[in-house]
Amino acid sequence: MNIKSTTLTVLAAVVLGSTVSAHHSDAGVDMTSIVAFEGTVKQFVWTNPHAYFVVESQQGGKVVQWEVQMGATNILSRRGWSRTTLLPGDKVTVRAHPAQDGRHYSILESVDKAGGLQLAAVEGVPATTPPATSLAGRWLTDRSTVKNYPGGFDGFFRALLTLNDKGKAAQAAFNPLSADNPEATCVGRPTPSALLSSGSYLLEFEIKPDEKIITMRSEWFNELRTIYMDGRKHPDPSVRFATGHSIGHWEGDTLVVDTANFADHRSPYQIGVPSGGQKHVVEKYKLTKDGTHIDVDFMLEDPEYLAKPLLHHRQLIHSPQMKMYPSDCDADSTKRFLPKK
Repeated sequence: MNIKSTTLTVLAAVVLGSTVSAHHSDAGVDMTSIVAFEGTVKQFVWTNPHAYFVVESQQGGKVVQWEVQMGATNILSRRGWSRTTLLPGDKVTVRAHPAQDGRHYSILESVDKAGGLQLAAVEGVPATTPPATSLAGRWLTDRSTVKNYPGGFDGFFRALLTLNDKGKAAQAAFNPLSADNPEATCVGRPTPSALLSSGSYLLEFEIKPDEKIITMRSEWFNELRTIYMDGRKHPDPSVRFATGHSIGHWEGDTLVVDTANFADHRSPYQIGVPSGGQKHVVEKYKLTKDGTHIDVDFMLEDPEYLAKPLLHHRQLIHSPQMKMYPSDCDADSTKRFLPKK
């Protein structure tokens, strides 16, 4: 097949997101290798947490079907994609990272379509960032303020978490290519995941002083956090929540958010290290003097599994022009990376 195309769209950023963006675990995929193949699109699935397409290709005299994992639909939408960008019958050339076990499953690196992909204008942050007067509004991580860890979300925690013996043992016993992986279900990842995913998934702060709450929303798994600003304490440790229980207060112009009472989670860092009732996160948010950024610091501790706390700093950039996309998780899509039985 000879494909002549006017557009070659490299999608590494689309698939893997930003520097420490959340994405489906790349467990079982060789991210250091590339396979290239040509073929015909048989299916394009526009779902979250990942879009997929299936390509029928001739290889070694046999017809094979490659399943190709992409990014979430909100990330793709910002880069001009829609559910009709690829259609059954389209002729494509694909470069992708293959599964380590020989399955015809892969994570997309780039795709080239006959006639071009004809993508719409890319939505992005303007050259001049509009100032904000408070933390309220929509924000993305300023990628220039964070280190690039190979493996994205996974790589960040692999590099920075210091595990104790229990954490190491639990990680060693974890099989990411099994139904034990929460990534195979529509189970989100609790704080600070939304913050660390904000290179690609918008964060939105809504401040309701009359109600004495601050609401934080993330596009990732449609996470919704309520931060109680009325002076209450955390409930009894036996009362636990999937996203934890968040209370906040102001220290001058810095918002301090204390989150505890987390429910057990088998792999909140996407690397097989669990978290439990001893997990505790403290976040600090401060608007910069020019109103264009928020300085963020957080401390994550969990003495049950971690030998010492993790400390991190980054900046969020004001992004009021960007649209919040829903990220409803599809139960079939989220487990599609598992080997078929």
